[in-house]
Amino acid sequence: MSNSKFSTPSKIYIARLLGLDVFDPFGDRLGRLRDVVVLKRGLGASIAGARPAKGSEPIVVGIIVEVLGKKRVFMPMTRVRSIDASQIISTGLVNLRRFEQRNSETLIVGELFDRRVRLLDGSGDAVIEDVAIEQRRNGDWGVTELFVSRVSSSSSTWRRRSKETLIVDWDEALLSTDVEPQAATAFVANHENSKPADLADAIHEMSDKRMVEIAAELQDERLADVLQELPAEDQVQILSHLDDERAAQVLEEMEPDDAADLLIELDDTQREKLLELMEPDEADDVRRLLEYDEGTAGSLMNPVPIILSPEATVAEALAHIRAEEIPPAMAAAVMVTRPPLETPTGKYLGLVHMQKLLRVPPSEPIGHILDTDTEPVSDQASLEELARVLATYDLTIVPIVNESHRLVGAVTIDDVLDALLPEDWRTYDDGTPVRKVGRRFA
Repeated sequence: MSNSKFSTPSKIYIARLLGLDVFDPFGDRLGRLRDVVVLKRGLGASIAGARPAKGSEPIVVGIIVEVLGKKRVFMPMTRVRSIDASQIISTGLVNLRRFEQRNSETLIVGELFDRRVRLLDGSGDAVIEDVAIEQRRNGDWGVTELFVSRVSSSSSTWRRRSKETLIVDWDEALLSTDVEPQAATAFVANHENSKPADLADAIHEMSDKRMVEIAAELQDERLADVLQELPAEDQVQILSHLDDERAAQVLEEMEPDDAADLLIELDDTQREKLLELMEPDEADDVRRLLEYDEGTAGSLMNPVPIILSPEATVAEALAHIRAEEIPPAMAAAVMVTRPPLETPTGKYLGLVHMQKLLRVPPSEPIGHILDTDTEPVSDQASLEELARVLATYDLTIVPIVNESHRLVGAVTIDDVLDALLPEDWRTYDDGTPVRKVGRRFA
């Protein structure tokens, strides 16, 4: 499909384009489409309650492309040569500066999808599920149609009516104001398969209001995973807009060390209130972490690594490692102790690396294949000592013990890297932030 001003006007629905590969003219892949940017010109009248004038629809100025490294960049529509159902072809010229939204711009996926509108035919309210853009004879692209689903007016809390969908012209609907609550159903659905870090990047770029709306739509476990990838200020912003009971449930779903990092950002009263609402066992793990001084091994560790007795078999150990909730770094080794097996445990005996488990019969007791050469690290050890141990023995995880030689947790290499790297390591060469995770030891 040519971008020539003499081409036949073409209409495209944005939801069908999301995730499409973007190529240069030589067939090299540049990235994937993540959103479409329009000028707010044309939105003002609709939001103000005045019927949009013919020909005043929002103009599409470009697309957001996710390039290598999950970086999102802006590509003007003047550099888009063709669009079809399988790919987008560009001129090949891409400015790799990270996209920064201007006040005059609106994101179709991020800010128009799920937005409520009032239909001007008098039939009630609806929610935007998709947006059509159309190329005009002068080569410009504009918003022309909305695919919407009606919402129920039978209660003060609006709900979508299932299966009642329709297509309306852009000038046949009035948008809700920017301050009205906006659902996030479509946004969350479009990012269902995104990794937590990628979803965190997407919502980090949005307004505080939209970020909170999206967080409200996410399931507790999914929200916990995303929170762990967000900067501390975003974490606090989201948590402070959740009711206390849900906030406590989300904290329970987080890794204890990440929950402790977040709680330390709150005032003492709010922190204690949320800890009281958490399940006692989960709260106890977090409380123990909060007792350690910043920068010590105890403040960085996860207090719930995989812990088994020496009588457990290799088969049992592998079953624990395969558990979906175990992070890859934590699954690198099994800690072996005397009972009790909850931290602080009985006497620490040693560890068994995952590779070792794969090389011996499933019926073998893990007490027979212990690595006792890898010394555990004190919970009072410094960050430098932790890094030295990991580097010296080529480890991805190291056991942490207290003064009584009882296992109290484990530190993984990703935690140490986050602490050692400079504070601005999550910044691109052009100075724009990628993502910065709040840490108590920063």
